[in-house]
This record gives sequence, C-alpha cells and structure tokens, in this order.
Amino acid sequence: HHLPYYSISFYTKMKSPPTTTAMIGLLTSGITTLLISLTTTTTAFTLLPTPVIVHHHHPTTSIVLQAGGFEWEDPTEKFDQEVDNPFKKNTELGAEENEDAMKIDPARLLGPRLQGSNVYFIGMMGSGKSAVGDIFAKRIGSYNFLDTDSIIEKVSSMTIPEIFAAEGEDAFRSVEAQVLDSVHAYVRCVISTGGGIVCRMPNWSKLQTGIVVWLDVAPEVIMGRIEGSDRPLLQTDDPLETLRELLGERRKQYSQADIRVEIGGEMGEDEVVDMVVKEMHNFIDENPPAWKTAKAKAQSEGLDWVQ
Repeated sequence: HHLPYYSISFYTKMKSPPTTTAMIGLLTSGITTLLISLTTTTTAFTLLPTPVIVHHHHPTTSIVLQAGGFEWEDPTEKFDQEVDNPFKKNTELGAEENEDAMKIDPARLLGPRLQGSNVYFIGMMGSGKSAVGDIFAKRIGSYNFLDTDSIIEKVSSMTIPEIFAAEGEDAFRSVEAQVLDSVHAYVRCVISTGGGIVCRMPNWSKLQTGIVVWLDVAPEVIMGRIEGSDRPLLQTDDPLETLRELLGERRKQYSQADIRVEIGGEMGEDEVVDMVVKEMHNFIDENPPAWKTAKAKAQSEGLDWVQ
C-alpha cells in the first residue's frame, strides 16, 4: 500500500519555484507514471481505468432475459456474489451463533459488495483520513490505498507547506484537483483527500463517482492532535479559532457525504474503521444498484423476471 518514491529533477534545475501551470503539467505525467507503477507493484487486485470492461466467462449457461423488448444478461451472475450485510444478518442470531458468524472480518465482505466502486475519505485536516483509510483498505484486502497529499508530495518533490509558501493556496487547490482527476479514473481504491478538496465544486463530480465518507471530528479534538504542526492554514494567532472557521465554511460540503462518522476524542483508529465498515454495509443495503431495485420491484408485482 506504500507508493513508490519519484524524484522529479525539474525543480532542482529551476532557480525559482515553478509556476502553477508548469507544476500541473509536470504532475499530469508524473501522476500517470506513479499510478501505473502502483498497478504493477500492488498485492491487491490490479487497478483498472474506469473505461476498461473485464468480462469473466463461466462454463455455465447465461440466462438471457427479456426486458423492454431487449435481450440482456442478468447482471446478478456477474456482480451479485450473494454477500449480505453481516451486521443485519447477525441481529437475529443468538450470542454463540453470532460470535461464530462474525469470525470473518466484515470489512473483507465489502470487497464484492462495493463492486469496484472507490471510497473517498473527506474531512478536516487531522481527522485521521490517511490512517483510517489505510487500515480500511488493508482490511478489505482487495482495495488499494491512495492519499492525494502524499501523491502531490512524491510527484512534486515538495512538501505541502512548501507548495503553499511558493505558490499559495489557489495553486495548491489546482494541483489537488488534477490529482483527483487522475486517481478517480481507477477502481478498487480507498482514497484519502485533503481537507479543502470540497471547496471546489467540480471536485464533487469526481468524488460522487464513488462512496464518500466524512470523518467528522470536533475542532478541539483535532487541535489536540496537530497542535504545533506546520499546517499552512493554521499559521495564525489563534489556530483553534481558524480551525473552527474553516469547518464552518466547509460543513455544508462535508454534509453532502454518503456516510458521516462522528469521532470522539477517545476513539482509536481501529474503532473508527469498525464504524466505517458497519456504516458502509448499511449504506449499500439502503442504496442497492438500479438493476437490483428494478428486479425486486418486478418480482414484487408478480412479473416473470427470470425465464
């Protein structure tokens, strides 16, 4: 899950920091190289660009259905691996049966249920997106972990504070948007994003191609975690008040996430991941694929869906 390091000599040859345009142009090729390398070194499933369609051929005969005058193959055969929400199933079991049934990590069962959809973690700086996202991806087992801030730093050979100091926040947000544009084209990824990625509305069109998880942490808790750090936006006379103001500005965007996980000050990373796993299973139950909803509706009305 650790990205390979790339040193970009471009910056060492320049006497002054690169312009935003130059930086974005360099990042475009650098990110592509970085992601391609990741696809060949990862121990998880191979990353595939979204436009690529992989067909699995089974020896069984496909069931061709009639729907609206057209013939099509029931997607159940390819996507529905009969994996249900382990939390809902176990509410009806006794204590001993429940313990046996939960021996399989519920996170591992998310792999087939997510059907390749990316998971994006959003939230304020210091909310734990990187740590939680990494653990979450490892527990799923078939997903890769990507961190947009880490990608920017590795490809540019500059730290986030250095980019802010050289080019300002607007330039950083442009680079950040370029990174998101590149990584969202891949599948089976858990992606941790920068706290301000929600500030640009075009980024939402990328985030909403997957499932968005907001790690909601109180400013006071965050301040206890990152006090004394070199976070560019907190270099003010009152960092806590600045943090509160930033959260106030972004709360409307954060609240549009598919899943919100409220995190208390005493919660550890594994506990947070457990909450994310449970809420993810519940979200999938509440938002089934369109074909599955149509199939259930047809069957409830007594229509002959499967011939």
